[in-house]
Amino acid sequence: MVVEEFPDRKILVDGVEYLYFGGTNFLGMATNAEFQNILFESIKKWGTAYGSSRNSNVKLSIYKTAEKLLAKNINSEAALTVSSGMLAGKLIVEYLSKTTDAMFHFPDAHAALMNPASFPIILNGELNSKLFDKNISTIAVLTDAVPSQYVEPIDLKILLTIPKEIQINLVIDESNSYGILENNWQNYLKSENINICKVASLGKAMGISGGVIAGSSTFISKIRNQDGCIGAAGMNPAFLETYVNAQEIYDVQKQKLQQNLTYLDRNFTNRKKFTFHPSYPIIYFDDEFLSEKLLKNKIITTSFNYTNTLRKLNRIVITSNHTQDDLKHLISQLS
Repeated sequence: MVVEEFPDRKILVDGVEYLYFGGTNFLGMATNAEFQNILFESIKKWGTAYGSSRNSNVKLSIYKTAEKLLAKNINSEAALTVSSGMLAGKLIVEYLSKTTDAMFHFPDAHAALMNPASFPIILNGELNSKLFDKNISTIAVLTDAVPSQYVEPIDLKILLTIPKEIQINLVIDESNSYGILENNWQNYLKSENINICKVASLGKAMGISGGVIAGSSTFISKIRNQDGCIGAAGMNPAFLETYVNAQEIYDVQKQKLQQNLTYLDRNFTNRKKFTFHPSYPIIYFDDEFLSEKLLKNKIITTSFNYTNTLRKLNRIVITSNHTQDDLKHLISQLS
């Protein structure tokens, strides 16, 4: 279906109004009036686009300011912004493909992290035997923080069973969880042989077009000096100014989202056929006919073929902007 305006909690299709439980506007920022006003003021200051390399002799102060704040919020030493989350993943994978002996990935890793030379890290429920190859001393491990069809952060404790003499560069894609979940990998992956790097799209919960890479200062410096980073224009500076000045709005919207999820958890009791967790704003289901039923009852959800798989991705997305009446109607249909 094709629509003529951004779909918020409601969507118009051929002049008919539906409730919308799809997309990735988790915190409702894209249509938030206060947030938009901050963006408008930021555009007046920084313009609508800035197509220059970050290595140009003229440098914009907002990059340093925003990246310092992002690093703090992501709990990392340093951060680097780029024009998209996809580019963030590709830059990391390109660099690690040249600087590690082998690459491994967890199941359902996002396309941004995938590399044809990467091996599954788990085979038949155990670590890939290739990890114990005597010729391998440095590896990259690629994973989503919350993979598709999951509603809780992936458990990475198995990495602690890899021999300590192997240096692990762990890349975690937080695109679907940044700004929503507080991930705690640093708490249990405290090992001198594990270097954690995070990437994320800012175009979902944060409501701004761009991506971020976060990690140790040394690692971020190496990525910053890659040709793929130097040759690309930086993230739109107006969006970065907006991110910096909208921190209070993000906090308010996150509280609203959690209130909606708490209400759903208390009232959505008949959910055996669904995958849901009260800290995550996505409900997964397998029954493709349910999407059709919901559509007939004026509810639109997400249903499409994700990447090149034959199986459809069916999910219901809760945002900060949904009202209690919206949720009541949804629950009545799901029950």
